[in-house]
Parts: sequence; C-alpha cells; structure tokens
Amino acid sequence: MRPRPRVPSVVVLQGLLAGLSLIVAIGAQNAFVLRQGLRGEHVGAVVAVCTGADLVLIGAGTAGLGALVGGHPAALAVARFAGAALLVVLGAAAVRRALRPGRLDPATDAPAPVRTVLATTLGLTFLNPHVYLDTVLLLGAMAAQHGALRWGFAAGAGAASALWFTGLGFGAARLRPLLARPGAWRVLDLAVAAVMLVLAARLALLAPALTTA
Repeated sequence: MRPRPRVPSVVVLQGLLAGLSLIVAIGAQNAFVLRQGLRGEHVGAVVAVCTGADLVLIGAGTAGLGALVGGHPAALAVARFAGAALLVVLGAAAVRRALRPGRLDPATDAPAPVRTVLATTLGLTFLNPHVYLDTVLLLGAMAAQHGALRWGFAAGAGAASALWFTGLGFGAARLRPLLARPGAWRVLDLAVAAVMLVLAARLALLAPALTTA
C-alpha cells in the first residue's frame, strides 16, 4: 500500500489564509452570527451549523463538485432569488426592530426558538449563491492546484471557518456592555438591515453575472 504524502504545513497555512480572505467580510451570515452572539441566543448551535456547512462545502469543492455546480446555472439562479427574498424579509425585520429598539436584557428578553434560529442560519448559508461560487468553486479550484496535497489545503480552509465563526459568535459577548442602551441596538439593527437589503439587491440585480459566469 502506497503511503500517503505528508502534507507540508505551508499548504495548510495557504488554505487557512485563503479561507479567512473569503469569509472575513460583512455579509448576511456574519451579521446574523454576530447578532446571535450579542444576544447570547443558541450561539453554539449557530456556530456549529455555520462551521459544519462550510466544512461540507469545502470538502465537496475539494472532491470535485465545483465543476458540477458550475455547469448548472439554473440551480444558482433559484438559490439567488430565494436568497434575495430571505434577505428582504430579514432586512425588513431588522428595520422594524430599529424603529422599536429594546435593550439587551437576557433576564427579560425571550430567546427565539432554536428551530427558527437554525432555519434562518441554514437559509442564510445555503440560499446564498456566492457560498457556492466562493467555497465550492473557488476554494475547490485552489485546492486542486495542490494535487495530492489538496486535502491539506482544505483542512486549512476548514480551520479558518471554525476559527472565524467561533470567534465571532462567542467573542461578541464582550460587546454586550456597549449595547445595553436602546439607541445602540437601533444602530446595530439599522446596520444589519442595510447589509441584508443591499445584498438582496445585489443578488437580484446581478443575475446575469451569476448565470453567465
């Protein structure tokens, strides 16, 4: 039996840096994880779902699924419009919260049901066509450049997702004292609404770029 090639640490590091470069951005998923972390609602479950989804998508891209996804633009179009609709709904909800701001008080604020939170997390993850373009196609293509060492690159990219979502979700608790006032939550919710509505518009208006890529 032929021994497996030893993966140089530089390959793993390249995967880690590539993963961070794609995931560290202001997006709907990151905004949602941040808000859940600030509220302390089902943070572990949200972090686990986001990280697990990225690991599955990175693995799929490394295994060669990127070519299959790229050959079905209709599937990306369906995900695009569904994702845009979800972002509009979530953006509108954030606007309503901003008009009636509360304060962060875990003793009195009833947390959202875990099913609702997880469903929203899954929707923001899998109804975003850019997750397939970035995580499956782009990272998959970058991993393929390493040949037999591609899974080392994928391991680094997966570690980037785990580190980012864990830090974002659980690290957000340090910001809670700053958000004890209603005005602070108004600013946060308006920022979340702006991110989600802008991304929804981009998904809807940039349709040709995704379907002809």
